[in-house]
Amino acid sequence: MDNEKNLGPKIALLALPESTPAAIYGLYEVFLSAGRTWEQLTGEPSDVRLMTPRIVTADGRPVDTAYGLNIAPHEAMGEADIVIVTDLVLNDDKPFAGLWTRQIDWLHDRYASGATICSVCTGTAVLAEAGLLDGLEATTHWSLTDVLRRSYPEVRIVAQKILVPAGPEHRIITGGGATAWEELALYLVARFCSPAEAVRIAKIFLFGDHSEGQLPFAGVQRPRRHDDAVISEIQCWIADNYHRANPVAAMVAQSGLTERTFMRRFRAATGFAPMEYVQTMRVEEAKHLLETTEMPVDQVAIEVGYEDPNFFRRLFKRRVGVTPARYRQRCSKLRLLEGRV
Repeated sequence: MDNEKNLGPKIALLALPESTPAAIYGLYEVFLSAGRTWEQLTGEPSDVRLMTPRIVTADGRPVDTAYGLNIAPHEAMGEADIVIVTDLVLNDDKPFAGLWTRQIDWLHDRYASGATICSVCTGTAVLAEAGLLDGLEATTHWSLTDVLRRSYPEVRIVAQKILVPAGPEHRIITGGGATAWEELALYLVARFCSPAEAVRIAKIFLFGDHSEGQLPFAGVQRPRRHDDAVISEIQCWIADNYHRANPVAAMVAQSGLTERTFMRRFRAATGFAPMEYVQTMRVEEAKHLLETTEMPVDQVAIEVGYEDPNFFRRLFKRRVGVTPARYRQRCSKLRLLEGRV
């Protein structure tokens, strides 16, 4: 249960009259999922810190936002470890001065108290107006770069970047385009929970380059429940012995059943043929090694039970949709954040 876990940072998602709702609700769902959803989907226990996202407004009252959607907050602006200003619909012909006076005072108070202050897309305008970006690099949506450069010459706009951590201890973070909130979410999960949890969140929400389909994001679903005690014992045994040679023959021997009976009962209980089940476990362990180590791919193959690295590569690509090297490359950016936690 949540109250038995280590609670992590409280995150305030600031809703303004200029806000668009997608990033606010998207970030809320992602942060609420950290440390919770992967365990629900796969049955794999999680002990990462839980994030506490809250949608806030200046006075705790609902606000009519851009595109006509009303956002009902959880509470008024108050204590928070992380504050995020999401993308806004702005009129570039009007100055921003005076638009967010109360919210800017709160941002200064939170930053002075040690909070991390973030923006997404055009939300960078609020941080610039607050003076929090003076002397720092920052990014924003490409359409706002000229306006920010003219209005806030002390800010070093680097619009080509998607995510820019800046300032002491990287407590100021700006994101580029509207969907940069996905990058920001993964960064914050990696930094405040763990890089491994960020990888799991990317798999759950299919964050990243989608051109290679869903397979690179997929995890093993929660095992099917069944009442076959013999097969349950074999599942426990193979969890520690999947790397062995001739695993199916060893499973049959462990079960004490005839091969034909074992094959039938195993499929009926788990929904998998025995070798398919073993391959699934091997591939999942290989993915874990690729995510968390620099072990050469050939050695990963051996570690999970394949003496022929070329066969392993073909099997991995068939089941995951990308090669082992490509899979590692997809995860490498998140792993680089480990040193910043």
